[in-house]
Amino acid sequence: MGRAASHKPARLPEKLLEIRQQFGLSQNEMLRRMGLGDQLTQAEISAFERGVRTPPLHVLLAYAEAANVYMEALIKDTVDLPEKLPSRKKQDGVERATLSRRKH
Repeated sequence: MGRAASHKPARLPEKLLEIRQQFGLSQNEMLRRMGLGDQLTQAEISAFERGVRTPPLHVLLAYAEAANVYMEALIKDTVDLPEKLPSRKKQDGVERATLSRRKH
């Protein structure tokens, strides 16, 4: 019996890159900011940002906490990150206008 392919959020890599770029950090600096410098390498962060690998849950949680957004904002492709990060108030993201119009 085969294993079903899991759904990969298509926009996750761009969101992870956006968080790091809004902070103005290198990949190594982002690792240190998230407290993961002893667990991950710069090459792994690069792979996450390029969509080559999907980060484990504890890494997604670290990104979400750094940006002050709920993990849902990272995972849902129909949601954009807030314009300014870290968010002043914990955010669940901003529903994308182009996709929300299709629902009406």
